Amino acid sequence: MRKISAMILMVLLFGSTLQAQEIKNFGPDGKQITKFDQMGKAVDAHDGEIAYFGGTYYLYGTSYDCGFEWNNKTAPFCGFKTYSSKDMVTWKDEGYLFDASTPLWQSRCDGKTYGCFRPHVIFNPKNKTYVLWINVYDNVSGYRVFTSKSPIGPFTEQPEPKISINSNMPAAGLNNGDHDLFIDDDGTGYLAFTDWRTKGTIVIEQLTTDYLSGTGKVVKSITPGQTEAPALFKRKGMYYLTYSDPNCGYCSGTGTSYRTAKNVLGPWSEGKKISDNSCGGQPSFVSTMKIDSETIYLYGSDLWNNAAKNEALANFYWAPLTFAEDGAINPMECLKSFAVKKSTTAHQMLNEEDYLATCDINSNLQRSQTFTAIKTGVLASVEITTLKSGYPDQDLNIDFYPATAGKINGSAIGKVSISEKEMGWSAKPIVVKTNVPLKKNQQYVAVIHSNTTKGCYGLALSTIIQSKEMTSISKDKGVSFEVEQDKKLKINFNIK
Repeated sequence: MRKISAMILMVLLFGSTLQAQEIKNFGPDGKQITKFDQMGKAVDAHDGEIAYFGGTYYLYGTSYDCGFEWNNKTAPFCGFKTYSSKDMVTWKDEGYLFDASTPLWQSRCDGKTYGCFRPHVIFNPKNKTYVLWINVYDNVSGYRVFTSKSPIGPFTEQPEPKISINSNMPAAGLNNGDHDLFIDDDGTGYLAFTDWRTKGTIVIEQLTTDYLSGTGKVVKSITPGQTEAPALFKRKGMYYLTYSDPNCGYCSGTGTSYRTAKNVLGPWSEGKKISDNSCGGQPSFVSTMKIDSETIYLYGSDLWNNAAKNEALANFYWAPLTFAEDGAINPMECLKSFAVKKSTTAHQMLNEEDYLATCDINSNLQRSQTFTAIKTGVLASVEITTLKSGYPDQDLNIDFYPATAGKINGSAIGKVSISEKEMGWSAKPIVVKTNVPLKKNQQYVAVIHSNTTKGCYGLALSTIIQSKEMTSISKDKGVSFEVEQDKKLKINFNIK
């Protein structure tokens, strides 16, 4: 079966690539990149989906910025966020789907519980209502359902849905897990989900006409077990079910398999694997998007952060699935980028460079960035994109020095600190006021360091860039620095 290159895929999907918007998954060097919203903050919506409503893309997901950590009894629940976009490049933060800071939602979803995950939204044209399902572990069904008149909310909770699978099991147990919502051509809705009581088989249950509960019409054990993360869709009269094979919470590089059926309630075929590692992540969704005369089946996987209990640093892989003539899904190629049609109202990308947010600054490791004064004056402020992880016990510091050829040349001429309380677990820009005297054409270096003995601080670092300035790293508490070629920190110096 022949592979399809990224360029050919663009042409097959959308004709001329000149009218397409490039969506990046990896940098030119093949490394992951962090997606930022139009305000320069890292996109913080994971394990959800991208839905397409009325010409706009909506990304739904679980937030980790407040410090939620799976199975950490002291960790708060952050809630569910949504972002909107006209081009899948420039994302607008639309806020939270509902207020999850209340005592009720903290008791349902914080670190003392198994957590709450996987927001999925569908539209009911009969009453023009958007329906949200989330996966919870404080009740019997394993789900809570909401409605809203807007795709961005606020969503209002409805009665707990009735699901036939595990309906006689105790509440707050591992009953039913992550899920997907699907609406057939005739308007019938279905819930595909993981049955944990059978060790991870996939189940599909038909929904009521309002999409708020199950009907009891169900097909069980579509997979033999040890699977999760189902995605259900239809193409040319054939139903497809993709899933994580095997299941593995927060694991990077689990496989993606799929099955097919002529009837959504079965029988279903044997499984076929289309990726051994889901392009470095774990499968999350397949969204059917009808854009003008084209239909794409957008596959998404979560590029988890090495099974960290807080996944604020997780990234994304998005690309359309491709199909053979007999309807089989082609093996995934793991594209560095792909294209969608460019909206006439689409904004340009905020940043031309590709950045990856990481966390490694501690009492031993430091980073530095040079800059050259364009005029004599003062460095009034610094905007630095940063984050924290693992509960640092000391602040983050930035020291400024004169430099020659990228190396410190003299004593510090200014120092500022950023309190760990000012930072979230997801990367975002923080502006720090300074008052450092500068001379025109003189090079300076900002050294970012901390004495923390717990956790770490993180910065956004470019993956490939050409710059006359230098980014360096020290792994011996600042005794020596090594230049990182073609790298740059996401930091701006405001000189007045």
